[in-house]
Amino acid sequence: MAAGELTPVTPRRAATVLLLRDGPDGTDTPQGPQDAQGGDGEHAPEELDAPERLDTVPEPAEAPEGSERPPEGLRNAAGGADGLAVYMLRRRASMAFAGGAYAYPGGSVDPRDERMVTWAGPSRAQWARRLGLDPSEATQAQAIVCAAVRETFEEAGVLLAGPTPHTVVADTTGDDWEADRAALVARDLSFAEFLDRRGLVLRSDLLGCWARWITPEFEPRRYDTWFFVAALPRGQRTRNASTEADRTVWIRPRDAADGYDRGELLMMPPTIATLRQLVAHGSVADVLAAATDRDLTPVLAQARVENGELVLSWPGHDEFTKHIPGATGGPSA
Repeated sequence: MAAGELTPVTPRRAATVLLLRDGPDGTDTPQGPQDAQGGDGEHAPEELDAPERLDTVPEPAEAPEGSERPPEGLRNAAGGADGLAVYMLRRRASMAFAGGAYAYPGGSVDPRDERMVTWAGPSRAQWARRLGLDPSEATQAQAIVCAAVRETFEEAGVLLAGPTPHTVVADTTGDDWEADRAALVARDLSFAEFLDRRGLVLRSDLLGCWARWITPEFEPRRYDTWFFVAALPRGQRTRNASTEADRTVWIRPRDAADGYDRGELLMMPPTIATLRQLVAHGSVADVLAAATDRDLTPVLAQARVENGELVLSWPGHDEFTKHIPGATGGPSA
């Protein structure tokens, strides 16, 4: 890269969602401009525990399907049960990308996400402008939003869609829902077909766009990823539906950031950066309101040579700066 001989891989577009809720049971989480279909549902979200801190982090271990327990080594610094919580999953150590790291539900855009769906909320053209795309890329904007909603359902069992533009499904459990979710994961069913079959409207108004990060040019596997925020719909509950994760947890942003700072939780730069930004907000409503004014200038690592070292930096995020010795600084390095 320092020699100018690197041909960067074109990044794939992707979307990830920071699911949020207020309080230990999510009952205070605002729903946005809608009522959940069917009331509160039968399933209450999990309690947030406050485990004692461990001195070491054990090797990653598989958790039972659907498990949502706090990670070992994590201590609840606040000591209370209230406050904003975010849903995170730990990627299996065997994963080629970010193995063992805590992340949010998300994944790549499927070309079929461009297929027309019944839509509620800002127009596709408005979303294109918000996402920093060309106005002519309204269809691509829809694909990114659809990917965010689809991946959240595939990996967390949470669906931001409803039978009308002002409602949200209240329960996505059951064999029929699981069959559709598995078909989406296997790409046997497109998201548009799924919504149409169930007569559902995609609720783009329940999403706020928070940040955009592009994998550095020196990485062989690259993504252009939009980070969205959304409230957990009333009546729905998360579950570890992803084969890519061995653990999931609802956790307060400050607690997760503290775990990272202690070296107990592994995270990629975009994950810990967005967590630190959430710490300043006390409720889901605050986060959703702040999302409307967030700067979505892409964060992309930059490289330069200084005193024989290759310096990698992420604009606006000095904590991730890395100094790699051994670079000569010349074009023939």
